[in-house]
Amino acid sequence: MTFTKTTEQSSKYEHLEKMSVQELLSNINQEDKTVPLAVEKALPQIENLVTEIVAKMKLGGRLFYIGAGTSGRLGILDASECPPTFGVPFDLVIGIIAGGDTAIRRAVENAEDNATQAWIDLKAFDVNENDVVVGIAASGTTPYVIGGLQTCNENNITTGSISCNAGSPLSQTAKFPIDVVVGPEFVTGSSRMKAGTAQKLVLNMITTATMIQLGKVKGNKMVDMQLSNSKLVDRGVKMIMGEIPVSYEEGAELLKKHGSVRKAVDNFKK
Repeated sequence: MTFTKTTEQSSKYEHLEKMSVQELLSNINQEDKTVPLAVEKALPQIENLVTEIVAKMKLGGRLFYIGAGTSGRLGILDASECPPTFGVPFDLVIGIIAGGDTAIRRAVENAEDNATQAWIDLKAFDVNENDVVVGIAASGTTPYVIGGLQTCNENNITTGSISCNAGSPLSQTAKFPIDVVVGPEFVTGSSRMKAGTAQKLVLNMITTATMIQLGKVKGNKMVDMQLSNSKLVDRGVKMIMGEIPVSYEEGAELLKKHGSVRKAVDNFKK
């Protein structure tokens, strides 16, 4: 398979420093509009990966994301949002970044070039055959990510990937690759832009579709969300009122008693 590197090709835009603010924003916006269309083309690949993740989680498996730089940070972001949104354990979706937690805020030199470290990082979580490991790399060439997936494959662990280059080494390594080809960036090589947006959209799809398939959403409501602040408590009470015939005060009391929208509604109906 021919690997065509697209995220770092020369952009059609030149001399950005000569553009006005209005021109800069307008052109960035025009480029951003192309990202959902690129994601749409990858929907069959995304479906294949989500189907596998759901099957593995029903067996007690977990979902891991591994990545470096922006890609690693996006994986951590998606993983960290699952417990408050869907009420799942913090160790069900796990994000790992090259260089460790320090790299979340500050680049760690040469971390992404270590092809053996990802497996060491995964083993710290006792990764096993019930789990799914998804490598995220805009270029599809990051040694940390590719090396991690290669070792997972050798240990019969299901692998997936999210890349923005068709036929990349990462895509060729993963059992369930996702290629979202967004083309050259507005600022050449700045994969935090279109590539990062594409990755975020795909990550949203993966975990949201998975959690819905696992019964963590009722209707279109986050009935298992964590009630971590007053805004979410208020939202929870209104969800209850939408499901059963109670006043706001009664809904608040039920929510306080049972601790979740789902439990409050289910126990009221018994």
